[in-house]
Amino acid sequence: MSIDSALSIASGGLANIAQQMATISNNVANASTPGYVEEISTQTSLVGAGQGYGVLTGNVVRQIDLQMQQEIFAQNATVSGLTTTQQGLAPVNAAQGVPGAGTDLGSMLGNLQSAFTTLQSDPSISASQSQVVNAASALAGDINSLSNAYQTARQTAQQGIQSGLQQLNSDLTTISQLSDQIVSAQAGGQSTAALENQRNAAMSDASNLASINFIAQPTGGLIAAVGSGLTIPMTQPVPQFSMASAAINPQTAYPGQGISGIMLGSTDVTGQFAGGSIGANLSLRDTTLPGYQAQLDEFANTLQSRFSAQGLQLFTAPSGGTSSVIPTPAQSGYIGYSGTIAVNPSVIANPALVRDGTVAVAGSAGGASAFTPNPSGGPAGFGTLISRVLTYALGNQAQSGVTQTPPTVAGLGMLGNLNAPYSPPATLANFATVLVSQQSADVANANAQLTAETAVQSTLTTQFTATSGVSTDAELSKMVALQNAYGANARIIGAAQSMWTALLTAVP
Repeated sequence: MSIDSALSIASGGLANIAQQMATISNNVANASTPGYVEEISTQTSLVGAGQGYGVLTGNVVRQIDLQMQQEIFAQNATVSGLTTTQQGLAPVNAAQGVPGAGTDLGSMLGNLQSAFTTLQSDPSISASQSQVVNAASALAGDINSLSNAYQTARQTAQQGIQSGLQQLNSDLTTISQLSDQIVSAQAGGQSTAALENQRNAAMSDASNLASINFIAQPTGGLIAAVGSGLTIPMTQPVPQFSMASAAINPQTAYPGQGISGIMLGSTDVTGQFAGGSIGANLSLRDTTLPGYQAQLDEFANTLQSRFSAQGLQLFTAPSGGTSSVIPTPAQSGYIGYSGTIAVNPSVIANPALVRDGTVAVAGSAGGASAFTPNPSGGPAGFGTLISRVLTYALGNQAQSGVTQTPPTVAGLGMLGNLNAPYSPPATLANFATVLVSQQSADVANANAQLTAETAVQSTLTTQFTATSGVSTDAELSKMVALQNAYGANARIIGAAQSMWTALLTAVP
């Protein structure tokens, strides 16, 4: 081998080492960058006619387990969705109060029952009559507060969907822009590792927003698969998702009742969003929270109707909105009633009505027995109504031997598509208990699932980092080896230069 060949080989080796050192430096600098995957410099041996000619420096590529990356993206959607659910239900859970602590629905109803029991001992005491009115007002106020909490949480979910779509549009735009650059660079034989790592960060962020799978193409491009049936090529210009704003109230529902869908062009693709923070907010807005609202509306309507059936219109009549859906949902006429229920103004003006009654009851075989209110100037110790309230309005019978008409637990809400996850409660106390308990259980379940799924996410991330992430210790070990190789190549060049100098000196 000639001296100039040795110089050429050594020079090529130094250039290869320089690229590897630059790659190591980039890896170490990005070791903590979210979504960054280890980059490695490639090289091949140059051989011709059995003769070695040094090293050919190739492109920088990524060392990545694509299958595990997709598993992490799927887990990101699961954890993000549960986190969104937990955060969305937290204010609702707080508004419910702690069962048995005096501020929950069951305790408020118990306070009303206790006030009637106290009044029963002496119906003539005006202070006891006023205490019944106060307890009823507190119960109605608690129902109002719960309803308001549901609607506030629904509005928050609506805003979360809109902000999530904006971020998803931004991520997909970034991914498509980088994909176009990657396709162009790959076609030109250039390294695309840095661009792919930038794209990977945007893909990771998008995976928190929706259940989205990125399908790699031979050209270096991608296809995004959202949900189970929506595919979007990641090329410019990428189509944008949109959704109109909506003011949420108990009478709004998707579809067709004041809330528009998620649109991709002119196509409604709402059904494709079943995971991630967007999917979780859709579930909160359209299913979970409307279900809570419907159950509370049913409780409020049952409360007022059972008191009224015994002769006391203690609470206002339903004033909820009606639904335009055909067939008409079971709750049409009192949808949203829990947000407006209040103590009857006539009773507030004259608390003695809680003793005397407000409604004459004709009586029926399948309902309450007949009742005539205590006339003006009647007995101050009139106890018939109070007994009917304590025995029947708050009990499981409309009259002796006649079971109360059960509350509705199916076909609830504006669209009539919601069902309560329990059997019809027999008494108002049972209704209050099961309503709050079931909703509290939803919060507890979300918290437990989030803990479990976060642990799975952490395990996957650790495994992925071990195979595709940057190990600073490993990178530094590579650097030491490259330093030794650099020194060896430099000595070869130095020796070759000395030989050339000696040769030139020896020539006359």
